[in-house]
Amino acid sequence: MLSGHRSAGRRRGGRSRAARLAVPLAIPMALGLTLGIILAVSGGHITRIDQSALGASASPSASASAAAPAAAAPAAAAATAANVNCTIIVPANPLSAPGLATPYQLTGPAGTTPAASGCTMTNSVNLGAFVQATILDPRTGALSVYDPLVITAGTTPAVAPVVPKLPRHAIVTIDFGFNGTDLFQMGATPNALAQGNCVNGLGSVFGQVSFCNGANFFNAAFQLMREGRLFIPSAGRSAKIVPTAGRLGTGNACPTVRNFDMVDQDQSDNVTSIYLLNPTTGQTAQDTAANEANLAGTQKLVNGSDNALIDDFMDPTLGCTPFMAPDLANNRTPATSQALDELLAARNQPRTAALVPENDEMTLDANGQLDPAKTNLYRSEVGQAPISAQNNRNDSPVNYCQNLVDIQTPFLAANQALLATGASPVPTVGENLFLFLANRLLMSFTNLGCANFGLTNPVTVVLDGAGAAMSATLNTTPQTASNTTGQGGNMTGTGGTGGTGTAAGGTGGGTQVGNPLPVQPLPGQTGWRKGRSHHRLDDPSGE
Repeated sequence: MLSGHRSAGRRRGGRSRAARLAVPLAIPMALGLTLGIILAVSGGHITRIDQSALGASASPSASASAAAPAAAAPAAAAATAANVNCTIIVPANPLSAPGLATPYQLTGPAGTTPAASGCTMTNSVNLGAFVQATILDPRTGALSVYDPLVITAGTTPAVAPVVPKLPRHAIVTIDFGFNGTDLFQMGATPNALAQGNCVNGLGSVFGQVSFCNGANFFNAAFQLMREGRLFIPSAGRSAKIVPTAGRLGTGNACPTVRNFDMVDQDQSDNVTSIYLLNPTTGQTAQDTAANEANLAGTQKLVNGSDNALIDDFMDPTLGCTPFMAPDLANNRTPATSQALDELLAARNQPRTAALVPENDEMTLDANGQLDPAKTNLYRSEVGQAPISAQNNRNDSPVNYCQNLVDIQTPFLAANQALLATGASPVPTVGENLFLFLANRLLMSFTNLGCANFGLTNPVTVVLDGAGAAMSATLNTTPQTASNTTGQGGNMTGTGGTGGTGTAAGGTGGGTQVGNPLPVQPLPGQTGWRKGRSHHRLDDPSGE
C-alpha cells in the first residue's frame, strides 16, 4: 500500500478499479459502519446522518482558517464527484510518540488542494483517510493501540491529540485506511517515510491501504510469541455456531480475519479507527471519552474495514469477543486494531487459512497482472507468510476462489438464522447481517474472477424496489475448479442456481445474478461513493 507518489491521472493499464470491477446497477450505494458511515453525536445520543448531507457539502481549503465554516461550494462538490484519489502527509518520525501525536494531513493528489479535490475529512464518506498504530513493548510483550489523528490539510485539530506514553524501545506498526480508491503517502519531511519504514505498494500502490513498519512489528511479535513473552489468546469457541465444511471448516471456533468463513476478495485491509468531526468548522479530533463529552454536535467518521466487520458485527452476533488492548489516547480503554486482529488470526490460524491472494486487486501490478513480489510485500506488512507451494494449496488464485465457495457458502447457509439476527453494516444493501454477507460473497466471487476457473457463483440475491437485498439463496453443493490455470480477474459470470439457505423475503425489484451492469449511480441517488467499485455496493472490503 513503496512510498512514491503517482499521478492522479495514471490508471492501471486501462484497468482501473472502476472499469475492472462491477457492481449491480440495481443496488444503490449504501453507507454503513463498514463503509465509513457518518454518525452524529449530540447530548450523549448517536443518530445516523443522511449520506448526502456531507456528500454534497464543501470542505475547507488548504489555506482556510480552521474555524471558518465549511460552506457549500458547487466547484468543490464537482471536484469531489470526479476525484477518487487523495494524498496523506505522514509526519516526521512517525513511529515516535511526538510523531504519533502529530496530525496526519489529508490533501489532494498530485498537488491539488483539499477543496479542489474533495480530499477533506468533511467529505470522509467518499474520501476520508484513517490511521491506526499498534504498539509492542519488546521487554514485556505488552500491546497497546493508538489512533493518530487525520486532519484536512490547512486546518487544525478540534482538540490537540493526546501524546502517548510509549514503552522504551517500543516497536510500532502503523496501518492506513481510505474510503476512496487510491491513497498516496507523502512525507512531511524528506526523510519521514524512510524513518517510518513506510510502504505504499510496489511499482503501483496497493490502493486504499498502506503501512509503516509492519514487517518489523510482526517479526518482533512472532519472536516474542516463540519465547513465551507475548501471549495472544485463543479466538474462542461459540456454541451458537453451526459447524460446516467438514475438515475444511473450523467447527464452532470463532472466525478470525484469516478464516474463509468471513473473508472477501481483499481481506486484511483498512482499520477500525474512529474520528470526531465538527461539521461546522471541518475540524477533527480523536474519538475519546473526554472529546465526546466536551465537543458538542460532533459526528463520528468511520473507515470501511474487514476488521470492523468481524469486531463490531460478526463477533457480537456469533457470541465471540474481539482481541483488544489499551488505547493510549483514551485513558487505556480496551480497543481493537487491524494489527491485533492479525495477531489473533496468526495465533489461531486454521488448517485452511485465507491469506491475501495474488488476484486481490490491491496486489496486482500496474497492468492488472499477478505480481508475487507485491503480494509478498503486502503479506509481510500484515504478518502473513510469503507465497509458497504449501500455502498456495489454499491461497493460489484458483484455490482461494474454490475455498471461498466451498467454505463460506455452507457456513452462511447453516448459520443463516443466527446471522439474520445481527445488524447489517449496510441496511440499504441487506436487511440483516446474513443478507449483507451473502451479497458480499457474491461480489467477491465476481471481483476475483472465480468464474474463470470453471466455478459457479453460489449466491442469488433478490432485491427490493430500493435495491436492498431482501432474500438470498445459497447453493451449497461443493465445487471443483475445472480450469486451474490463469489468474482470475473480473469477467461476466452467472449466479447460483439455488440450493439451501434461502432467507425470508417477499417479491422484489430484481434479482442480482453474477456480474451485473457497470458501476453508475441510480437515478436520483446522492452521496454516491467514489471508492473501489465493490465498496460502492457494500463496502465489503469490509466491512
